[in-house]
Amino acid sequence: MLSLQLDIRTRRIVIVGGGKVATRKAALLIAAGATDITAIAPAFAEGFPPTIKRVGGAYTPSVLAGAALVFAATDRAEVNDAVVRDARAVGALVNRADADGDLPGDFTLPAKVDFGDIRVTVSAGSAALSAAIREKLIHGFDPHWASLAAAMKTLRPWVVGQSHLTAEERAAIFRELASDEALEVSAGGVEMLIGWIRDRHEKLLVPSAGIPGEG
Repeated sequence: MLSLQLDIRTRRIVIVGGGKVATRKAALLIAAGATDITAIAPAFAEGFPPTIKRVGGAYTPSVLAGAALVFAATDRAEVNDAVVRDARAVGALVNRADADGDLPGDFTLPAKVDFGDIRVTVSAGSAALSAAIREKLIHGFDPHWASLAAAMKTLRPWVVGQSHLTAEERAAIFRELASDEALEVSAGGVEMLIGWIRDRHEKLLVPSAGIPGEG
């Protein structure tokens, strides 16, 4: 298995099903920035996102034309089987909500939690176990990690852009910026991190116009 993060903002996505499971999938996709979602079902649950294009009626393979991602989210195993087969026939990746049937899906949606610029996902072979592990991670999360991750959006392009540094020197800088000491310094903000890392690497140059992304 290979874990990926996909930019789905402009991808065509089809959800087959309109019940509670399909509603949850739809909400997750919208939260991830998806803008081209079509759902097909005989009926849609209360609370199904109104911004999603709806096709009323029984599932038909033609609705999958042009889809990049497909979600088989009905309560009938035989329909989900057909969705998986048809999605693969058109070259789309398919997620299957149920564990029944002969054809598993191509990908799953792990339990996730966001802390600012940090996203933690958990896949444990069981949705309930994944959610339980996620809750444990939430309670053990150090908020300084989020501060350091936000700072790296400025620091990384600054370091990479210094062409006079060797690849080994840049790698050493990034290792130090991932250290426990850097984590503590990050509480003081980006400027304090800059001063801290420049004390350790004199070859780092601060451009006269300031650090990219600042000001």
